[in-house]
This record gives sequence, C-alpha cells and structure tokens, in this order.
Amino acid sequence: MKKIALIATFFGIAFFAKAQEEGCFVRCIIPNEYTTQEVKVLVKPAYKTLKITPAEYKTVEERVMVKEASKRYEFTPAQYKTETVSYTSEEGHNKLSIVPASFSPSSEKIEVAPAGGRYETTTYAGCESSNPMDCQGFCYKKYDAEFTTIATQVLAADASTTSSPVPGKTKTYTKQVLVKDAEIKTIEIPAEYKTITKRVLVKDEGVEETTVPAEYTTVTKQVLVKAGGIGEDKRVDCALLDVNVLPINYPLGSASLTPQAKKIIDTKLYKLMKETPGVRVEISAHTDSRGSKASNQALSERRAQAVVNYLVSKGISRSRLVARGYGESKLKNKCADGVTCTEAEHAVNRRTEFRVLRN
Repeated sequence: MKKIALIATFFGIAFFAKAQEEGCFVRCIIPNEYTTQEVKVLVKPAYKTLKITPAEYKTVEERVMVKEASKRYEFTPAQYKTETVSYTSEEGHNKLSIVPASFSPSSEKIEVAPAGGRYETTTYAGCESSNPMDCQGFCYKKYDAEFTTIATQVLAADASTTSSPVPGKTKTYTKQVLVKDAEIKTIEIPAEYKTITKRVLVKDEGVEETTVPAEYTTVTKQVLVKAGGIGEDKRVDCALLDVNVLPINYPLGSASLTPQAKKIIDTKLYKLMKETPGVRVEISAHTDSRGSKASNQALSERRAQAVVNYLVSKGISRSRLVARGYGESKLKNKCADGVTCTEAEHAVNRRTEFRVLRN
C-alpha cells in the first residue's frame, strides 16, 4: 500500500506528505550551524593625567654699593642724606592648577544571537482522518535576533590646566648720598659696599603628562554559518514512535548519571541517533508521588536534561533533543499521595522514557 503525495498551501506555507512504502517514516531536520565569535567593545576611552612640576630657583650673591665715595675736608666735614633702595629678592612665577578629565555615560548595542528559525509541527483540530499524520502541518517559525547593551563612557572633556601669577618678593637697603662736600682740605673717602643674596628663577612650573590606556571588554556572540532545513524522510522502527522505557537508575534525589546509566544511553539512544542523522528524540523523566509536587517536577526536569547534556557531550546536536520532566503527573498505578504502596510499586513510576518525534 502506498500513500498519495499531497501538497497544500496555507498562508503561503507549503505542507508535504511524501508518498511512502508501508512502514513508519519520520521527517528529518537539518539543524542550523553556528560559530562563536568574540567582539571587543570599548567601555572606557584612553585619557591623560597631568602632574605639576615645581618651579626651580638658584641663589646668587650680588655686591652693591651702600655708601658712595666722598671727600672729607678738614674743618668742614661733608654732609649726607640717607636713601632707601628697593630690589627684587625673589622673582615671581606662574602657579598652575589641574582640571581633571571628565566623562559622560554611553552605551553600545551588540548582537549576541542572530535571527533564525526552525520548522515546527502543528496539529489541526477537528481533523476527521484516522491517521494522525494527515492532521499535522509543518511550519517554519522565525525568531528575532538577540541583543545586549554594554555600558560605556565617552570623554566629555580632557584634563587641562589653569594658570595664575604669583608675584615676586622685594627687599630694601639704605645708602647715604652726598649732599655737600667738605671744604678746605679735601680727604678722599672711599665708597662702601655690601654683599646681598637673592633667588633667581631657573625654570618655571611645568606639567608632566601621562596617558591612561583605554579599557575594553569581550562579548561572545553566535553567528549563523549555514542555515538548516528539511531533510529526507527516513524509515524507522514503528515502536520507536511510541514511548520506550530507558532502564536507567539515578541516585536518590539526584540527577547524576552513573557509569551504568551512560552505557545504557550509549546502547539505546546514541547508536540510534548516529545511525539516523536528522531524527529528533524526546527524553521524558517521571518520579513517584513521594515528596512535594514542586520538588518532584524540578527533579524530573533535571534528570531529563542530564540525558540530553550527556548526548550533546558526545556530539549530538542539541536541536535534535527535547527534554521534558513530568514529575508525578503521569503515575502508572494507584500510588498517588496518601496511598500506601510497596517500594516495587513506587519504582514503577520512577522511570525515564524516550520516543522518536515525527518532526
């Protein structure tokens, strides 16, 4: 017996039912291929810092005349008056002050996951066909790209300096000035000198400039390398489309896989997925009714995910695996909350199952 190939269009999407020989077939999905890239993002630009170097002076000595030469006469001495003379004892300089650099907050939007899509199965309500596959459609659903925003800073104003003058220092000395010479006999009186000290500016205040390097952060994003699609139909054992028990045991209250459990997964699932590329599998985990519903639900989800993670570690694409935890919601016997059961009866409900999805 052969099925007739059917092509139907609904809202621009084509649905296909491929003619097949007798037996069970699944529609294989070719997953998208991605690569991981690292993007370097500037979070703080480079800027400079300034340091003032002090002014430099040297001390010098200068010989100055404090009393002029004169003449003295006998009988009538010379007459003098005293004068005060000002001089610069320390020259002025420019005082510098630093105005630090200032920044303004900013941000940069980075794409961390590209837009993509996948094919999903839709079941139509009210379908009169006895064959469930006649009531299914295959739709391509798009997903928007994902972005993240990185906080950054931009330089509002760089460091600078302001200058203000510092006046020099002055001192005075006195000297006598001849007013009237002596008369009659002239006697020469030599001038008198004095050594004074003063500070002379050698180098004015300056600025030392240091550049602080920019700061960066690295963001990891996924980039689509090759888009997936629909693969060819593959014949599978019809029993695999139904729920199959995966006879693995977990430590009490744990989702860790034992070496024996991994060996069973390799035999039952890993071999199937390697020999049938593109086939998708659902992993479901169940608990007994002992304990709270919330804790049992969480435990079953962790156990189903543990099987998925193990298969991914062996090279199976995560897009081919679906993990579902049902907690105590699908008990196989009477052992609900408040019902007394033997350990063997409870063990019936603690199970991990798998089935091949039709895609």
